[in-house]
Amino acid sequence: MTVSERRRRDPGARRDAIVHAAAELIVEVGVDAITHRMVAARAQVPLGSTTQYFATLDDLRAAALALLVAHVDEQMNVVRDDLSRHGTAPQPLATLLHGVLSAAPEMQADRAVVTAAIRDPKLREIAREWSRQMAQFFESDYGPERARAVAIFIDGLLWYSHIHEGPPALSTIEMALRGILTPHECSTDATA
Repeated sequence: MTVSERRRRDPGARRDAIVHAAAELIVEVGVDAITHRMVAARAQVPLGSTTQYFATLDDLRAAALALLVAHVDEQMNVVRDDLSRHGTAPQPLATLLHGVLSAAPEMQADRAVVTAAIRDPKLREIAREWSRQMAQFFESDYGPERARAVAIFIDGLLWYSHIHEGPPALSTIEMALRGILTPHECSTDATA
């Protein structure tokens, strides 16, 4: 039995194939560029199937974005576990970030959701929550101000890596993290 035959007999599998195809296309071409026709072709289903399961393109986009959000949430849990195991010092953190940023699918799912969040208030709140969670990873070790600064840096690093199709050098990431996380003594000149 072929994949198409199984989908024909299993409406749940067909719906899942459509959602997965839409999610892949959102990552590749952006949320605003997908069409029912593109999704049907990617999912290898008749065009009418997309509207059978999703009355509007917005409904289909929402289901695909929910799938991408779930994927990013899973990645956040992996990062949280890695931070618990390896700590939040600049060197292991830089290594972790470089590895995550080098894994294109994980990075692309995050960027697709955050890009869609620019126009979607519900997704925007989810993206803000991810930033808050990221800051919480560091708060007990570095305090709230530095923790927020690291979260902001990581958000920027994600954008940089997406635009440049890969992360900067590991040494660059580590240097920036040291600058953010290492307390600096302020020198005051009494004669100034």
